[in-house]
Amino acid sequence: MTNEVGVHPKRAVVAAVQLPGVGDLEQDVSVNELRELAKTLGYEVVGTFLQKRANFDTAAYFGAGKREEIRRFVQGESEEGAAAYEAAAVDPDPDHDPDPDHDADPEGEGEGAAGRSEKKRAGSGRGTAKKARHGLAAAQEAAKQAALADASQANTRRADVLLIDHEVSPSQARNLENAVGCDVMDRTMVILEIFHRHARSNAARAQVEIARLGYMAPRLREAAKLAGPQGRQRSGVGGRGAGEGAGEADRRKIRDRIAELKLEIAAMDVERQTQRARRQERQGIARVALVGYTNAGKSTLMQALTGSAVLVADKLFATLDTTVRTLAPESVPRVLVSDTVGFIKNLPHDLVASFKSTLEEAAEAALLLHVIDASDPGFERQLQVTDEVLGEIGARELPRIRIFNKIDGVGDAAARSERIAALQAGYPGCIVMSARDPGDIVRLHGAIVAFFRTGLIEADLFLPWSAQQMRGALFATCEVLEERADDAGAFFRVRGAPAVVEELRERFGRA
Repeated sequence: MTNEVGVHPKRAVVAAVQLPGVGDLEQDVSVNELRELAKTLGYEVVGTFLQKRANFDTAAYFGAGKREEIRRFVQGESEEGAAAYEAAAVDPDPDHDPDPDHDADPEGEGEGAAGRSEKKRAGSGRGTAKKARHGLAAAQEAAKQAALADASQANTRRADVLLIDHEVSPSQARNLENAVGCDVMDRTMVILEIFHRHARSNAARAQVEIARLGYMAPRLREAAKLAGPQGRQRSGVGGRGAGEGAGEADRRKIRDRIAELKLEIAAMDVERQTQRARRQERQGIARVALVGYTNAGKSTLMQALTGSAVLVADKLFATLDTTVRTLAPESVPRVLVSDTVGFIKNLPHDLVASFKSTLEEAAEAALLLHVIDASDPGFERQLQVTDEVLGEIGARELPRIRIFNKIDGVGDAAARSERIAALQAGYPGCIVMSARDPGDIVRLHGAIVAFFRTGLIEADLFLPWSAQQMRGALFATCEVLEERADDAGAFFRVRGAPAVVEELRERFGRA
């Protein structure tokens, strides 16, 4: 597959270490998720490697054997070339004398002519063997070079980057790059790169940049170690201070940039809080937030519930900026729906911290719509990850409706019926649906409206003819059950939130 200019996309290898406490299904789900992350970045995944180990190799994540296996694949060595390389590296005579010219009796004492003659013949034989070994060594070297040439010329390089399904240390990444001969990106770096590419608003871009800079800081320290003393100067003017190395100067710039970005975000937070306060001042408006794992179908659901043209894409982290739209058709009370950034396993903590202001849309909602991908066999992991992130932003205890979406992606009719029964038994009160089914959307819409109608009261209000300009506020915040009029004005029977009804009664009384 090529792009418009005919350039092949970057090819990636996905690899992971499976630790003893991780089951096969959990490991498969995690690796497949990394493959999807790679595709979101535009990589073509050409291979997957898995190694079961008791723990990570502290030097280079994988064991030496697995590193060599990955190297051969990445470099595109053919099986014949790899076999020749191995054969060339093996000593064919491991028991040979390491010093063939050594003589146990250098002076020849106690030997007659026959002994010296026999020794001469033996020496001649050893010389012949020595020449043969030298010739064999030359042949081995030629075979080795041929194998390397076969790998570098006759075969094409299979991969450009190695993606690791864990976060690795800077030294592990560097050693692994040296071992396999290509760039290495760990899971955290992959997620950060996706966030960087998908951020659209100024707030999202600033939040992502903070997280990326925090990730890069320790990598700069590792680079400084490699640079050694030559990376330091005795005094400096302008960019560096006295005795400040290049790495130290870069780290200082990172700290200054992070401080600058935090000030920018603080200013944007003030504006965001002002907007929220305005919304809260509008009595009779309820707030709902869509939360859940990335690519669970939140944006598709948002579009179906509100009729708005929000971004819908079958890829991870398609939405980073919070979008707020009105539930359609409008109801009483009026409901605002917010679509938030998706969550994922091992979401970098710096990203959660950076996006906390954005995720406050969820923390301040009256109801959470927790969207789960019903077609994912590992959906329990989605539930756990979402609960963890909601706990970090203080939203774990908010009322929520669990929505198992994408049920249309579960096998045939019999399999879907079985899955629906299991979900409803395991999660009472949940809604199992497809965001692409209009009937399911109507059912969900009714459940949202019913939630906010709980606790509403009915009341009678009188609006004199001199204050008919207030009718708009009445119809916007309450459900009008009955209306009648006389010479003095209009009488309304309404249903609404107690606080809303009381405020309207006071306003109408003052009219």
